[in-house]
Amino acid sequence: MSVNFEEKSGAVPCNTSWGSWYQTMEEVFVEVNVPVGTRAKEVKCTLGSKQAELCVKGQEVFKGKLFGTTVEDEAMWTLEDKCLIRIVLMKTNREAGNCWTSLLEGQYCADAWVQDQMQRKLTLERFQRENPGFDFSGAEISGNFAGGGPDFSNLQK
Repeated sequence: MSVNFEEKSGAVPCNTSWGSWYQTMEEVFVEVNVPVGTRAKEVKCTLGSKQAELCVKGQEVFKGKLFGTTVEDEAMWTLEDKCLIRIVLMKTNREAGNCWTSLLEGQYCADAWVQDQMQRKLTLERFQRENPGFDFSGAEISGNFAGGGPDFSNLQK
């Protein structure tokens, strides 16, 4: 369901010097531009539940503690067209209110506007899950969306 929502609504990337990262309720995606012709054996990528490290051709791209925890066994990376590394991290907390403000603690932080857009998108994704018969991919949201938006769980059906 997230994939379909993601395809329709697009991503809200946080651009960095090496590429970008973005998120859904369930996953964090990292895209790293590498020199053309890079081979997989020139890539050292270590993905833990709380740490991540990427080195390409002996040069550190990033290293540090992840903003949130991830499912270590579900993490993966691929090298595409010998010029782009894609990393997928599965969040352990998959609630709309779990919007990462940075990829690593204190590094690659989303600015206020990007953070606002990410939180809005996760809130709409939550609405989509709660109301599968509706299409929220092009919806606009205003008001209280921080922390995953309003909580309607106490309302009677």
